[in-house]
Amino acid sequence: MKLLLASLLATTVSGFNPAFIPSHGPSGVATSSSTSTSLNAVYGKPRPVQIIPSVLPADFGKLGADCKKLEDAGCDRIQFDVMDGNFVPNLTFGPDTIKWCRGYTSLPFETQLMVSEKCTDAMLPQFTEVTKGPNGEPGVVIIHVEACTHLHRALSNIRAAGGSPSVALNPHTPAEMIENVLDLVDHVLVMTVNPGFGGQAYIPTMTEKIRKIRKWIVDRDLDVDIEVDGGIKATKETIGACAEAGANCFIAGSGLFAYDDMAQGVKELTQMALEGQGVSVKA
Repeated sequence: MKLLLASLLATTVSGFNPAFIPSHGPSGVATSSSTSTSLNAVYGKPRPVQIIPSVLPADFGKLGADCKKLEDAGCDRIQFDVMDGNFVPNLTFGPDTIKWCRGYTSLPFETQLMVSEKCTDAMLPQFTEVTKGPNGEPGVVIIHVEACTHLHRALSNIRAAGGSPSVALNPHTPAEMIENVLDLVDHVLVMTVNPGFGGQAYIPTMTEKIRKIRKWIVDRDLDVDIEVDGGIKATKETIGACAEAGANCFIAGSGLFAYDDMAQGVKELTQMALEGQGVSVKA
């Protein structure tokens, strides 16, 4: 009887974490051909790892060419950090720049609007349009909870305009600020540095915030990715810790551009993230 009960229990427990066999990533590296190494009833089945470079460290004088280099390196999509000098103490570019870059790459785009509420309200349709794919596929448009009074409305407007609505929150912002819009978004972006500048160090206390949001997503059976942005490098302390906590999309700016061979950077970041997820990696 004890053997029978043990067998039934093992079968039941294993059902919570079915085999995760991701396909070859864009870098051409076989990510895994085995199951996760441990049961994770809180975080559920690991979601596919995505490496998403920010163009903030790129050469703005040849931004289109750098976008093509990121495509050749095997990245999953490209993030454009839009800064207006108000919400953050820096200034980057507007929708026309993103539109011009579309002519250099077919990679999906995502636009993070680190702008004031006035700019968000006035220019959201434009940013949603230029973030779309080469054939009009929805692009990821990220708005900050701190800069949007009517968050439900703005996210719904992105979806209605053919975009992929997503929400971001700064390090000091409690996770509870986005709990009531999780059913409206495709991605949650957890800022792991204060936005505005590249090259900052990862804030370790953000790991528990990721863990909390991931549990909400799993408990509610939502199809939502968690992105992290800030100080992400191919280390256990940054990308590894975030992946273990439940993130699966990793914004790497200076952490990727630091590589002479960015394809190697994508490979190392992906491998460290998979290890953080508990996925056995095979070359």
